[in-house]
Amino acid sequence: MGLLENIKEPNDIKQYDVEDWDALAGEIRNFLLEHVSKTGGHLASNLGCVELTMALHLVLDLPQDKIIWDVGHQSYTHKILTGRQERFDTLRQLGGMSGFPKQVESETDVFETGHSSTSISAAIGMAKANELKGNSGTIVAVIGDGSFTGGLAYEALNNLARLKSSCMIVLNDNEMSIDENVGGMSRYLNKLRVGQVYNGVKSGVEKGLLNIPGIGEGFAKVIKRGKDSIKELLVPGMFFEDLGITYIGPIDGHNIGQMVDTFQSAIRLKRPVVVHVKTIKGKGYRYAKRHPQYFHGVAPFDLKTGKALIKKTKMTNTDVFSRKLLALGEEYPNLVAITAAMASGTGLEKFANVYPNRFFDVGIAEQHAVVFAAGLAKEGMIPVVAVYSSFLQRAYDQILHDVCLQNLHVIFALDRSGLVGEDGATHQGIFDMAYLSHIPNMTILAPKNRYELTKAMEFAMSYQGPIAVKYSRGNAFYGLREHLEPIEYGKSETLFDGEGVAVIAVGNMVEEAYKAYEILLERKKNITLVNARFLKPLDEESLRKLASRHHTIITVEEQVFTGGFGQAVSAFYMRNHITDITVKNIAIEDRFVEHGKVEDLRRILKLDADSIVEAVEESL
Repeated sequence: MGLLENIKEPNDIKQYDVEDWDALAGEIRNFLLEHVSKTGGHLASNLGCVELTMALHLVLDLPQDKIIWDVGHQSYTHKILTGRQERFDTLRQLGGMSGFPKQVESETDVFETGHSSTSISAAIGMAKANELKGNSGTIVAVIGDGSFTGGLAYEALNNLARLKSSCMIVLNDNEMSIDENVGGMSRYLNKLRVGQVYNGVKSGVEKGLLNIPGIGEGFAKVIKRGKDSIKELLVPGMFFEDLGITYIGPIDGHNIGQMVDTFQSAIRLKRPVVVHVKTIKGKGYRYAKRHPQYFHGVAPFDLKTGKALIKKTKMTNTDVFSRKLLALGEEYPNLVAITAAMASGTGLEKFANVYPNRFFDVGIAEQHAVVFAAGLAKEGMIPVVAVYSSFLQRAYDQILHDVCLQNLHVIFALDRSGLVGEDGATHQGIFDMAYLSHIPNMTILAPKNRYELTKAMEFAMSYQGPIAVKYSRGNAFYGLREHLEPIEYGKSETLFDGEGVAVIAVGNMVEEAYKAYEILLERKKNITLVNARFLKPLDEESLRKLASRHHTIITVEEQVFTGGFGQAVSAFYMRNHITDITVKNIAIEDRFVEHGKVEDLRRILKLDADSIVEAVEESL
């Protein structure tokens, strides 16, 4: 019987003695590899923080003590140690266990996360609540060095020193986020990694002085006044302690005993402490260690070879965007590309390789990325901000205040717009139409297939003003190639002219609507199918014509209904007193969408071809 089999509940790890810890860590790694290779998931980050998680569970008393996992994709070992082993076969599957912390799964998942840099703020809030209520529990935030490039982390650190209770920030430093870390904080941490000499000297001197009878304590107080100059000499910057936060480290993130001792000492201080822990991403699996970016979020793979089980056969929308941007870079010498720590995920790596001086990775700092783009645009550059739809939410105010208010020519390439699948509620890109469409000066394009995506990028380059081009995750749609009218500002595209019912589909939903159209055609039902193309502005002329020739208009979009395209169409007809027509909106109701395969989620949400057929037939 393995050691892991005896862990059924939180704190069960404490039954094991020191000599069992390394063996247990090995079992956990094998467990992760066996299961993630079958289900897919975030592998490299979880392999890297096995011992770190074990040390926290050995020191803390859960759930009275609380761990907040920044981003949360590194919480797999935490889930194992809190009794969720049997659910790992369902990891990221529809109705199964989430790849991120979920309160419905366990009371030890105290704060739901998915985006970065939020953990310290949440930890301060929980620690302050403990102070106000007189509770004695310890609050711990585990945050990666990549997340330290996010501005929210600095805002939180600026307030951390005000706490008077135990709050431990564990800086999990693996020198890696999704992409290589960039910026000043990365350079600062590189300096700290060689700064162990200070901690060793400081500890040795203090212990030695305090052991001198009579004069030791007083002498220690005298020289303590000069400690700042010593720190500055041995550890450049002293960023954390200058903020009034005790700093310890760096320590070995794979030495459980050292971490246990350090965490216990930090908690006993009863004040805010940053413990700098050095880990290796992908530890224990040579392919993940060698290629941490690839194994950051990986599909099911062959454990022996590390190769994906499902071969990529088609270009993705990201691939299409990547190729087109490279071509546009040659045509437009003032084109620059910006991303927020996801050059590989957004397809900007090729552009960066060819035009390194025109590519900017600002780190996990979407707000800065947008205002930086505004500054570039102000001086005549054409910035393309490529970012995932759900992450651009973080820069809403900057889009409104710094780009749209000044009507600047900034192109937003919204990757992962629509359902993204297994990453779940925090990553579904179903809100971008709602948070962009009501901003004055903003134009929104949603191309129907890979060919229109390239044309949309060409249009965006020649357009003057803020413009968003949104496209979905996954394989690009190759269909309807023969239907490719030139893109004219604010104009939709009628793909098939029928009668009775007109279906207006948005972006990636054109593919599903086209499937529905073909099914209906086989049933001798000839409807009109329209590619919305422009979500803002609305093609009002087309909407009037459709209303004059059809009794029902059905809009289809992979977005939330409130603030969506369908609601805008309904409002247009109401505002213009066009009442002799029925408008139906197929969209996502007021809810968050959990994890699962996109095709399963579409079926459940009634966004698939069969649901469109059903809606049309009801209308007919």
